[in-house]
Amino acid sequence: MADLLSGGAVGAVMGEVVKYTLQTIKKGREFGPTLETNIETLKALAPIVEEMKDYNDLLDRPRGEIERLEKRIREGEELVKVCKKLTLWNFFSFPSYQGKLQKKDKELQRHLAVNVQIENKRDLIVLSAKVDGILDVLTKMVNSGQFDGNQIGGLCGAPDEPECLGMGEALNKLKIELMKDGVDVLVLTGLGGSGKSTLAKKICWHPQIKGKFGGNIFFVTVSKNPNLKNIVQTLFEHCECRVPEFQTDEEAINRLGLLLRQVGRNPILLVLDDVWPNSEGLVEKFKFRMKDYKILVTSRVAFRRFGTPCQLDPLGHGPAVSLFRHFAQLNHKSSYMPEKKLVREIVRGCKGSPLALQVIAGSLCQQPFEKWQNMKEFLQSQSILELNSTNLLCFLQQSLDILEDINQKECFMDMGLFPEDQRIPVTILIDMWAELYDLDEDGTKAMAIIHDLITRNLINVIATRKVATETDKYYNNHYVMMHDLLRELAIHQSKGEPIEQRKRLIIELNGDNRPDWWIAQNQQGLISRAYSFISGMFVKPIQLKVDARVLSISTDETFSSDWCDMQPDEAEVLVLNLRSDKYSLPDFTEKMNAMPNLVELSIDYCNDLIKLPDGICNITTLKKLSITNCHKLSALPQDLEKLENLEVLRLCSCSDLVDMPKSVGGLNKLRCLDISDCVNLPKLPDDIGDLQRLEKFYMKGCSKLSELPYSVINFENLKHKISVICDDEAAAALWGQFPNIQNVKIEMPEVDINLNFLHGTRSSVVSLR
Repeated sequence: MADLLSGGAVGAVMGEVVKYTLQTIKKGREFGPTLETNIETLKALAPIVEEMKDYNDLLDRPRGEIERLEKRIREGEELVKVCKKLTLWNFFSFPSYQGKLQKKDKELQRHLAVNVQIENKRDLIVLSAKVDGILDVLTKMVNSGQFDGNQIGGLCGAPDEPECLGMGEALNKLKIELMKDGVDVLVLTGLGGSGKSTLAKKICWHPQIKGKFGGNIFFVTVSKNPNLKNIVQTLFEHCECRVPEFQTDEEAINRLGLLLRQVGRNPILLVLDDVWPNSEGLVEKFKFRMKDYKILVTSRVAFRRFGTPCQLDPLGHGPAVSLFRHFAQLNHKSSYMPEKKLVREIVRGCKGSPLALQVIAGSLCQQPFEKWQNMKEFLQSQSILELNSTNLLCFLQQSLDILEDINQKECFMDMGLFPEDQRIPVTILIDMWAELYDLDEDGTKAMAIIHDLITRNLINVIATRKVATETDKYYNNHYVMMHDLLRELAIHQSKGEPIEQRKRLIIELNGDNRPDWWIAQNQQGLISRAYSFISGMFVKPIQLKVDARVLSISTDETFSSDWCDMQPDEAEVLVLNLRSDKYSLPDFTEKMNAMPNLVELSIDYCNDLIKLPDGICNITTLKKLSITNCHKLSALPQDLEKLENLEVLRLCSCSDLVDMPKSVGGLNKLRCLDISDCVNLPKLPDDIGDLQRLEKFYMKGCSKLSELPYSVINFENLKHKISVICDDEAAAALWGQFPNIQNVKIEMPEVDINLNFLHGTRSSVVSLR
C-alpha cells in the first residue's frame, strides 16, 4: 500500500488523469462543430429524400431502400435532439456523444455512397425502359393516325364569355389564386345558384389568365353522373386530336397523361365544372405531376382535401342591384320603371343569389306594376335565405306562373325529358311540339316560345354554326341548354300527379336501381334488395297502365335492360336516352297502340349506330327521319323508297356515310333533304332528280362531293323553286354545270363558326301520333 502511494506511482496516475482530461477538453471543444455539421447534413438530406420518394412512386418501384435510408436519418435526428439538450454540466459526456455523431455521419455517407447509388442506377435503367415504352406507344399512335403532334394546338375549350356583373371582387380573388405557384387543385365552392359556373367561365377570359395559359384552357362539365371516358374524349376534341375509343377508365387516364404532357410544354388550366359530392376520386384521376398544370373545380362542397377552397359568397346589396337591373332591362326604354324602393325590396328577397336575381329579373322584364308588387309580396312571405335546393326550387316554381302562354310552361317542362347537362337539339323540340301542341312544323312558333323562355332566363340556346340569314329557318346547329336546378324544376312540375295520371312520365335508370313504383305496390313488401333475384323468378310484376302523352326513359352505362312491364297506351312521344352499349327497345313498345302510327324518328349522337335496320322501311307512316351526329353510320337500307310518306330526311354530320341508296329517288313526298357535313359522301344517288316535291336541299360541308348526277336536269320541269343551301363556291359550281335549270336557287349564306364544345350522349326521340 505504501508503494502504491509512493511519489512515482501517484505521479504516473495523475499524469494519465491529466492526459485524459486534456483529451476530453479537446473533444468537448470539437463537440459543438460536429453537432452543427450533423444538423446541416440532415437538413440537406430531407428534401432530397422526399424527391427520391416522388420519383420512386412515379416509377412504381419498391420503397424498401428509401425506407432504410429514412430510418438512418430518423436515428440521426433522435441523436441530434439528445445532443442539443446537453449543457456544460454534461461536459464530460461530450466525447462519447461526439463519437456517436461521427459514427452516424460515417454510416450515412457509406449508405449514400454505396446502396443509394446502386438503387439510382437500377431506377435509371427502369426509367429508360419506361421512356422507351412511352415512345413506342406514341409511335404507334402516330402511325395509326390517332395522334399527330402537329395537330395539338391547345385549342381553347372555354365556353363563350358570360356576363359577370357584381362579381368583380370574387373574380380578382380567383385570378390571384390561379396565378400562384405550387397550387395544383383549386376548388371554387358555394351554394347552388351562387354563380360558380359563371365565374369559372369568366376567369377563362381574364387577360392575365389568358396571358399565362394561352390556348391551353379546357372546360368540362362533370355533373351528377360523370363518365370519365367521355370527359377524356372531350379533352381530345379540345386538342383537335382524333378521339380514341377507351376500353377502361385507366386506359383513358393514361392516354390523357400522354396528351397533356405533349400539350404541357406550355401552362395548362383544366376546369372541371359542377363536380358533385363524393367525386373527389374523379378529380384525383386528373392530377398529373406536371409543371404549371392547374385544375379548377367548381362544386357545392368544399373538398378540403385539395386545400383551402375559394368560397363564393352571396352578392352584396349593391352588386345584386346592379345585376338585377341588368337582367330586368331597367333603362329609359322600359315600358314600366319601378320605384327604387320596390327594386331594393325584391333584390333583398333574392338573398344575393345570382341565379335567383337573374330568373326573377327576367320574369319581371317589361311587366306591369301588379306583377312587380306580387313578386315583392311573395318574396316577403317566403324566405330563400338558406338557399337550399328545396327552397330554391319552390321559389323558381313561382317564376313559371308568370308565363302567360300555357304552351310556354308546357314546353319548359318538356326540357326535363332530357338528361342533365345534355344539349337538346332544337329540331327535336320543333318536331315534338308540332305533335303535342299543334304548332307549325317549320319551327316558327316553336322558336318564338324558345325565345320567350330565353328572355325569362329559363333556358339558353347555343349555335355551333351561326347562319346570318334567319329566314332560312335552319336549326340543325342550334341547341337548348338548361341549368340543372331549372331542369329539376321542370321535373318537379311534372310530378304533381300520381304516376298513372301524369302527362309526362320521366324514368331514370342507373345500374340495378329502379324507382319505387317499378314493382306493383302489393309486391314491394315481398321483393327486397337482398332477395330481388330469387323472388323475381317466381313473382311477375303487374302491368302498370299509364296515361302519359310523353314517356322519357334515361339509362346510364351500367343499365341491364330490365324493363318495367307497363302499358303506355296514350303515349304520343317516346324519348329514349340510352347510354348503355348493350340495350334494346323496351318490351312494352310492341304493345303500344300508337306504334303503328309512328310519324317521326330522331336519332342524335348514337355513337355505335353503324347501319339502320332494314325493318325501319316497314314503318310506312313515317314522315320525318332525322339521323344526326351518328359518326359511325356508314349505310342506309336499300329499300328506302318503301317509306312512301317520308317528307323530311336529315343525315347531318354522319361523317362515315359513304353511300346513299338509289332508292332515295323513289321518295315521292320528300320535301326536305339534308346531308350537311357528310364529309365523306362522294356522290348522290343517280335518280335524285326524280324528287319532284323537293323544296329544300342542304349540302353544306360535303367536301368530297365532286359531281352531280345528270338526273338533276329533271328539276327544270318543276312548278316550284328548289333552294339549294351550300357553304362554298365549289359546291355552287357543281350546280353551275346545269345553267338551264331555272328552278334551282343557290344560297350561300355567310357562316360564322362558333366552337361550343359540348359533350354528346347516345339519345333518340320517337314521336308517335
